[in-house]
Amino acid sequence: MATTEVKFGGLGGQGVVMSGIILGKAASIYDGKSATMTQVFGPEARGSAVSCAVIVDDDQVLYPYLVAADILSVLSQDAYNKFKIDMADDGVLLYEEDLVNIDADQKNAYGIPATRFAEELGRKMVVNIVMMGFFTAVTGVVSKEAALEAVKATVPPRTIELNSNAFEMGYNHGLKATGNA
Repeated sequence: MATTEVKFGGLGGQGVVMSGIILGKAASIYDGKSATMTQVFGPEARGSAVSCAVIVDDDQVLYPYLVAADILSVLSQDAYNKFKIDMADDGVLLYEEDLVNIDADQKNAYGIPATRFAEELGRKMVVNIVMMGFFTAVTGVVSKEAALEAVKATVPPRTIELNSNAFEMGYNHGLKATGNA
């Protein structure tokens, strides 16, 4: 794998930064890789632009800042519009298909109705965990086991079952999207 650069984008309140934290934990604590994370907030908190970048490497992260995202994961139209220029030419796009309209010529794109799935589980708040399951299945940057352990270690204890179900829902959709189901 060498180095993989990941950018998560969305709006404040969608769990974008938590997604970066979970990926970093999954990579560094549970998969034995190295990871760094940087984050950016808009001038307001909830509802404004938020992004974070996670660099994952099998050995050592030599430069902790994003140069070109190998993977861009977005939960809002604004995030897609703003961050698509940060993608590597052969980068993979993961997007919330009910909220984001991608360019007709966008390559390597995989969509998921993450918000709808979260609402089906009864809590729109788990949209980022649905997306993390999807991310894990589509990209393989971290193992399923590592990602799920990182989710369980990060979310409030009373929500572990809900978040585990959200992760599985996203993961299974990712397997179908890539033809690996």
